[in-house]
Amino acid sequence: MDAAYLLDWANLLVRWLHLITGIAWIGTSFYFIGLDNQLDPPKDSNPRVAGEQWSVHGGGFYHKQKYLLAPERLPEKLHWFKWEAYWTWISGFTLFVLIYWGQASTYLVDPAVLDMPAWVAVLVSAAMLAGGWVGYDLVCRSKLGENEALLGAIGAAALAVVAFVACHVFGGRGAFLQVGAMTGTIMVANVAMVIIPGQRKMIAAMQKGEAPDPKYGRWGKQRSVHNTYLTLPVLFIMISPHYPMTWQSRWNWAVLLAIGLSGALVRQYFVSRQKGKNPVWLPAGAAAVVAFLVWAGAPDRATGSAADAPPFAEVQTIVASRCVACHAARPTMDGFAAPPKGVMLETPQQIRRWAAALRQQVQTEAMPPGNLTEITPEERARLVAWVAAGAPPD
Repeated sequence: MDAAYLLDWANLLVRWLHLITGIAWIGTSFYFIGLDNQLDPPKDSNPRVAGEQWSVHGGGFYHKQKYLLAPERLPEKLHWFKWEAYWTWISGFTLFVLIYWGQASTYLVDPAVLDMPAWVAVLVSAAMLAGGWVGYDLVCRSKLGENEALLGAIGAAALAVVAFVACHVFGGRGAFLQVGAMTGTIMVANVAMVIIPGQRKMIAAMQKGEAPDPKYGRWGKQRSVHNTYLTLPVLFIMISPHYPMTWQSRWNWAVLLAIGLSGALVRQYFVSRQKGKNPVWLPAGAAAVVAFLVWAGAPDRATGSAADAPPFAEVQTIVASRCVACHAARPTMDGFAAPPKGVMLETPQQIRRWAAALRQQVQTEAMPPGNLTEITPEERARLVAWVAAGAPPD
């Protein structure tokens, strides 16, 4: 079987796994953060209990209690929440390797941004993934990590620097996914390197008859809170490849930061609602940020007449030489077993059917990816002019 065909199936199955495990991890994270924010003082005044909650779901009643450190005796069975996080990262990293490292010359490198060999781009990407976690962890463990407001400001500044650098090293689509992969790596490392080891040390101390060190609980809570605020920005990055108007511009790094800000504002609104507050300015602020992005990023939609349009024969020639390598029933471009999104541009009828989408992709310079077919600015302008004139047949 064709390698590109098998790669498409691998992409689909791993992406499906990534969605399944990601939903499980995010659901667990949101649930426990919400539970923490809605605990009531214990009725029995147990000094070990930080709070409790009664809830009803699925026809049953639940009584949950949170202990400050640990109960007097460990239960025989403890439920752990870790594999959701681990498999979300494993599947996500596998996707990143398959697409952005395996086809780096197409999806990671853009000569118009920075012309470099694919292997160099992969090494830079890997170094950023590792460096992101190491830098973040060192700051959290330092004295700076004891001041949450200062730590948050440092984190926001670091994210701005990373977004700017990534968008000036990689193509826009690859840059967004690079930032997403770095953020996801930090999130899962928080679970694997801080939260779970700390919980194990607390349990080990109790099994020895010793009092657990409260620092592990503080560290775990801190990293869990960081993860929950990073969740919505990462979800946006996951879907961003389908929307080139977000990443294919000279200000793409600012768009990424603005979307991240709006996601954090929405998440903070969820948290505030769980605490019985209703700060409507948070979702309003998020909506304002997005509205501004829509307005600022809108392309020129000037219309034209049939007289301004190039002849259709010229349009078909440009499409045949610059687009059909991928957008054909049997693509000839390496790495494509089927036309992207099912869009074929081999016949006049197909070209006219997809004219509006063609304009969007060409005008934003999202296609061809990395300008693999070397379409010229003049050719882009001719295609846009033809669509603006109503895509006349002749």
